[in-house]
Amino acid sequence: MTERDHVTVNGPRGPVYSGDGDQYVFYSGPDWMIRRGVAHLRIVRDDRVRLADRFVRPTGYRVAAERLALPGSVVLLEADPGSGRRAAAIMLLHELGEVGDPDEEAVRFDELPATDKEKEGGGEAPFSPAAGDRYLLDLSGISGEESYAEAQHRLIAYRARIQEAEAHLVAVLPWGMAHVRAPDLEPHTVRLGRPRGIAVATRHLRMDRVPFHAGDLRSADLQRLFDRSPMRELARFAGLVKTARDSGRFGSTPAGWLDQAMHAVTDRAGEVREQMAAVDTTADRALLITTAVFEEAPADTVYEAWHALLRTVGHREDEEATELGRPDFGASLARLGIERAPDGRLRFKRLAYADAVCTYFWTNFPGVRDDLRNWIGEAARLRGLTADDRMNVVVRFCERSLAVARPDHLFDLVALWADRATGASGDPLAVRVLELGLSHQSLGGWFRKRMYDCCVRPGPLSDGLARALIAACVRSLATTHPNQALVRLHHLALREGQVGREAEEALLGLAGRDHGLHRLLIDRLRDRARQEQQGAEPHLRLLIHLMTHGRPPGPPSWPDLFLGWETVFSQPPTRLWNPLVTSWLNAAAADSTREMALGVMVRATHGRAAALHRLYAIACDWAGPVNHPSRGAVAALFWQYIDDAQYARTVATEQAGAGPRTTEEAR
Repeated sequence: MTERDHVTVNGPRGPVYSGDGDQYVFYSGPDWMIRRGVAHLRIVRDDRVRLADRFVRPTGYRVAAERLALPGSVVLLEADPGSGRRAAAIMLLHELGEVGDPDEEAVRFDELPATDKEKEGGGEAPFSPAAGDRYLLDLSGISGEESYAEAQHRLIAYRARIQEAEAHLVAVLPWGMAHVRAPDLEPHTVRLGRPRGIAVATRHLRMDRVPFHAGDLRSADLQRLFDRSPMRELARFAGLVKTARDSGRFGSTPAGWLDQAMHAVTDRAGEVREQMAAVDTTADRALLITTAVFEEAPADTVYEAWHALLRTVGHREDEEATELGRPDFGASLARLGIERAPDGRLRFKRLAYADAVCTYFWTNFPGVRDDLRNWIGEAARLRGLTADDRMNVVVRFCERSLAVARPDHLFDLVALWADRATGASGDPLAVRVLELGLSHQSLGGWFRKRMYDCCVRPGPLSDGLARALIAACVRSLATTHPNQALVRLHHLALREGQVGREAEEALLGLAGRDHGLHRLLIDRLRDRARQEQQGAEPHLRLLIHLMTHGRPPGPPSWPDLFLGWETVFSQPPTRLWNPLVTSWLNAAAADSTREMALGVMVRATHGRAAALHRLYAIACDWAGPVNHPSRGAVAALFWQYIDDAQYARTVATEQAGAGPRTTEEAR
């Protein structure tokens, strides 16, 4: 991960939980609060650490852990929806390696695509596990016997590779489809129970430093909540308790915080339905949704956003009434249960009421979703909003649009905001929308594909959108799908101008993170240079920059560099060779361990006379007429390698000339 700031929760370790399904985790950043899905196709270590602090082991967990500990093990989890089955799968894999273990970063910890649709957009590397690698396969979203049959074929193929490589795989099985499960998968299946709800809530509250006594959690209403709610709801409940405490609006004792949080989880949807039944004017409904989206924004800005929404939906106010003739703003707020805080910002009187209002509108008014998108596109830029206010507005809109499967609305906003951006960095709102979309468990593939289409599309691409794509690749996609980030950055780096140079810098930075990505990019550039003979030069330039400025730390990988040099030395233009060869001559002069590069470069020419002559000339220019002892020694060694290669080629040619002359003799 590159430019993202994280807060890792430190504290007592032990049984933890996070529920299955989408969940948003809060991080503190320099400019705004970021919400990001905990579920990634490359499961980020900091997320796992946070999860480990809150996880409660369900029944059956120990059996699964014992099986998974064996090299080449595959464990299939069967559990009720809402029981935290995905979290259990992640923690089983996480606990195979202790955080802080030097080998922790040496193995892969990835999620495998459950369906072919998740591979859309290109850049997926072949599945090639190594010893100790850990993989998650979440099939819980599979529906239909045909889809499950295809998923099982994929699972069986994964299992064979896992066992051969002595890696580890945990798969979460879909619920209610045991009757069509392949018989040879049964021995790998472990049934998990539901964790104790009160233990989950208690663990979360303690990790959030919320003071409470055991007796505070024993009311009948809370007990029903703990016994019946999905794990994700219990995690949300604990978070709302903390929010109630931190707000200072609901008393100073745990009883008040717990009561508000319980009603927020159980009653808010019904309360919003009741209010909507009583509120039947366009103006009042528009004020409700505006306040819900802009909660905690300044009152004057909410007022401005409210009237912007009325204009967007085509509402016409009484043209004969003046502003002074209409109901005052304060009366409208009070009538709808909205209060003005001492600092002048607006909020609902009830905890988490804004989220319930947003959910109601996006669910029950599908015909106005286009209007809401258009409205947010303009209203998120109102001058009275701070950077934090804008980000909160965008996050709420993203959450609702993703919940109703309208990712296209989000990308429309990305394009709108990015095209208007000025300066050398991508628009922060556009980048955040991309990050939220990429992190979504079921719609992340849609965003990866859409980004890919933008990157490869011929013709103009606005600088603002290109910069937003670069930033999203670096900050988000490189964390979860580094191979796909590399593909997209490569396409952007081929564009002309400053944006192309920025994409190249990001590409080389990504490839320089580890030898695997470095080798992947070398292979990709070699393939493109060979396939596009007439247009090979841009790929060759990138390849040269990669081998001179984009190398990962540690000793050079000579086989990888040989492949790159071989490609460069096998085709024109030879003028590109100078910076590549001289950079390595400089490296050899400064560090004797780099002298191996001299022989490797010469071998990469495969003895071609023209190539060897060119290397000789470059070394002569580099050594110069002035006596530089270090340069002179390196150049002499380089020339010796060149002479040896020429001699070997001469000998080989003579031997070939003395060989059989006729086809019959050759046989």
